[in-house]
Amino acid sequence: MMRYSIQRAIADIMLVGAALSPTPSMAQTQPTPPSWPDTYVARLEALALVETLDAALVGARSATFTLDKWCADHKLAAADTRIHAHLVRGVDKPVTDEQRQRLQVDADEPVKFRHVELVCGDRVLSEADNWYVPARLTPEMNRLLETTDTPFGRAIAALTPFRRTFAVEMHWKPLDDGWELEPPPPDHPAAVLEIPEKLFEHRALLFTPDLKPIAEVDENYTRENLAFTPPR
Repeated sequence: MMRYSIQRAIADIMLVGAALSPTPSMAQTQPTPPSWPDTYVARLEALALVETLDAALVGARSATFTLDKWCADHKLAAADTRIHAHLVRGVDKPVTDEQRQRLQVDADEPVKFRHVELVCGDRVLSEADNWYVPARLTPEMNRLLETTDTPFGRAIAALTPFRRTFAVEMHWKPLDDGWELEPPPPDHPAAVLEIPEKLFEHRALLFTPDLKPIAEVDENYTRENLAFTPPR
């Protein structure tokens, strides 16, 4: 009888633990990317790719559609290369007074928050915080944003918005500053190039064509953007 009670108690504890465990995000479950060798040429290639993606996003009207092309060009998904948003619920970051000034809204104007992972196939290419002004969107756009996983750029595409990046932070440099003036670092072709989770971060404002700000975004672009077999 005592043995049965102990086993039942352990089972109950395991069930409670499973119920309390948070649902893993896409970032926690995505496949392992192909490895890049730790060589000078591979670092140069990674540097060129990171800077190419960074520049494309800075000059783009929409991060969503830019990542659509990046996903397709680099075959990061087996079939559907359109970017999808995984809406992470239970996350909230209140809008600050400084953000309200940038969004040109007063203290009483509602500003909603959305945290998403932008995914290509099973890979999270970007994690984004989004503060948006619902009064400047249509009812259907607000419905899509509140009840579906539609990416923000796709949901508001009918407004023909454009974006202005006001801050960029590089989180990884494949080569140290001044690399072009120094001898190449030694190659380690048998070693794997260590690429951190976050490559770079963009903060941007989205505007309607009449220059009305509708959203502010804080986007972190991940190493999954390099999740393809590097050229040899």
